[in-house]
Amino acid sequence: MRPFDYEALDPAGRTRRGVITSESVRGARRDLRSRGLVPVRVSAADDSAKPKGDISLARSHLNHKDRSLITRQLATLLEAALPVEEALNSVSQQSEKPHVRKALLRVRAHVMEGHKLSQALALEPKSFDQLYRAIVAAGENTGALGAVLARLADHLERTHELRTKIQTALIYPAALFFTDMSVVVILMTFVVPRVVEQFNTSGRTLPALTRFMIGVSDFLVMYGVWLLLALVLAGTAAFQALKRDTVRLRFDGAMLRLPMLGKLVRDINCARLARTTATLLASGAPLLEALNSAKETVTNRKLYAGVRTMVQDVEEGSSLNQAFKKAALFPPLVTHMAAAGEASGTLASMLEKAAKYMEQSVESFITALLSLLEPAIIIFMGVIVAVIVLSILLPILSLNTLAGL
Repeated sequence: MRPFDYEALDPAGRTRRGVITSESVRGARRDLRSRGLVPVRVSAADDSAKPKGDISLARSHLNHKDRSLITRQLATLLEAALPVEEALNSVSQQSEKPHVRKALLRVRAHVMEGHKLSQALALEPKSFDQLYRAIVAAGENTGALGAVLARLADHLERTHELRTKIQTALIYPAALFFTDMSVVVILMTFVVPRVVEQFNTSGRTLPALTRFMIGVSDFLVMYGVWLLLALVLAGTAAFQALKRDTVRLRFDGAMLRLPMLGKLVRDINCARLARTTATLLASGAPLLEALNSAKETVTNRKLYAGVRTMVQDVEEGSSLNQAFKKAALFPPLVTHMAAAGEASGTLASMLEKAAKYMEQSVESFITALLSLLEPAIIIFMGVIVAVIVLSILLPILSLNTLAGL
């Protein structure tokens, strides 16, 4: 289905303009006639916006950055009292990406047909997930869609900022590790064999360390490709196995038991849950609906199962802080903040404060961890290189000693 702009005459002779979805121009004209309209002009809604000669690869969905920008723009226009369909049209015209324009025009066409924005967004499930649509629906139900979208834009921007910080912080250690490993592989497969073969002609027994490094070097030269292939196959098999719910549940449970990584995973997921629940509550959604939608942001299956149990407890009449206590999976801070929020009637505000504190804690933890990781990688690789160099120097020192005698 594609969106088409149309201009038509109604039975009273008045001009009607809008957007209709159909398979083709002919189909759009046929649909207009079935509504009692006489089509005057029908054209593809995205033809005027599509740049000529565009050979870029088509994308099927919006990324996180596109979604954040669109949400912020829609919030600004709706708070300025612009109708939803006009806001969608304006934002689509501002976008320079064809796939973003097409997605927004498809949503706009559905809105023009009389559907709510949250229902129209369901046409693009890969771009606007269930959580996004739930927040939009809450804004529509409360009559404050612009304000809710502004709050949603804040939420998306903070999430994107935290994700970007983590990814950026990991770039240097990852590049350092792979560079050092490449140097070690080159040394073991090219340098060590050529240097050590000079000692084999002497007929003397080489030091144990040198013989060990020669064995490792020969193994990498003979079976290095097969070893790499085995690692790739093992990684692929592990990835496929993690798609099974039982395996993923055990794996995620083991992750939570790790000394430092477990706390990091728990805090990240808890911060997502708290912030998303706070955003939905502030948008006017009931607690049960907010918690049920927010659980989709929890990526760890063990924690997800705990949140699902919390939803059942709340549905049966428990308070949120009681559900947190019973689950016993999240930091006590969240439980205390939830209890204080429920007692004072400011649950959304208290959950947002808890999320902000945990996000800051996650950032501090990652910064400290990476500050230790970089020198650890340098020291580790330095030790390996030193062992390789020493394995080469030992025979030389041994020969010089014998020559001196």
